[in-house]
Amino acid sequence: MTPPLIGVTTSSRSGWRIYPLVNLNLWLAGARGVRWGAGRPSDLAAVDGVIIGGGDDIAPELYGGKIGVSARLDRERDRFEAEIAARAMEDNIPVLGICRGAQMLNVALGGTLDQHAWETFSEAPMIKTILPKREVCVVPDTQLACYVGEPPMKVNALHTQAVDKLGRGLRVSARDTAGMVQAIERESDPFALGVQWHPEHLFYAHRQRAIFRALVSAARAYSERRSQTHAVLNEAA
Repeated sequence: MTPPLIGVTTSSRSGWRIYPLVNLNLWLAGARGVRWGAGRPSDLAAVDGVIIGGGDDIAPELYGGKIGVSARLDRERDRFEAEIAARAMEDNIPVLGICRGAQMLNVALGGTLDQHAWETFSEAPMIKTILPKREVCVVPDTQLACYVGEPPMKVNALHTQAVDKLGRGLRVSARDTAGMVQAIERESDPFALGVQWHPEHLFYAHRQRAIFRALVSAARAYSERRSQTHAVLNEAA
């Protein structure tokens, strides 16, 4: 069986070191990746799933925010990923958002971001390490709970923005102990999950690998449905 192919969007600044980690996780889950980015070739029709990666803040004009200029903005990437996220969701292609990617899923569906999340949740210390130091509480009876289980878990949440108002058809599936949103998901199939932490760095943790396995499983099912549809159309022709 051909492994599902996953398009992986990356930052122009840090993609060179993050993409290999993401691809390793995909390989461990039985898939393979192809690196995408602003200015790089990308074709949603050629992949079975999408990962929207981390790095860079999202420009406030995408969600009606009012903040000053940030040195970490990449508006070309914003435009590229907003289109990829919207089209993938519209075409029912499985999508996993990681950190910034979770926020982009929310924005693409009409949601907003809290640009000053660490001021809003001032009781939550900002932890800047790829080690799993922040505790998150998984919401029971969510898709995320089905993938990783319901007990609290430690993650490496490095983001500066956070999900505020939810986008259309999304729900919260995890919060940290201060109440800040740490994961969102589509309320019903097909697969769309966004986590504000970096599971690609935690490939040694089975609960984090389960997130990639869930994406790959959904991508494999999508590929099979697409093949069946093409076969029916070819017979009809």
